[in-house]
Amino acid sequence: MSQLTDVTIIKKANIYFDGKVTSRTVLFPDGTKKTLGIMLPGEYEFTTSQREEMEILAGKLEYKLTGEYWEKIEETGTFYVPANDSFLLKVHTVADYCCSYHEES
Repeated sequence: MSQLTDVTIIKKANIYFDGKVTSRTVLFPDGTKKTLGIMLPGEYEFTTSQREEMEILAGKLEYKLTGEYWEKIEETGTFYVPANDSFLLKVHTVADYCCSYHEES
């Protein structure tokens, strides 16, 4: 999906790692939530409370899920992170991303 329609956008930015990672929250009529953001080059660790779908729309990075090996994304790609877990990122170029939050079923 390249366009989001019929949504509410929270104006206040989510700012992490001294401004090196930022996003805006997008809310859908059915209650689902996504964030759209930018990550500058650097190394980061994130934790999750819900299952997350990380869609990289542009950029080069590596990610590592708990107990897994480093994986590369060059330009576009998607990975999934379980709820109540963490993941590591090595962002090599500015990365554009969309994170979708999913309730556990």
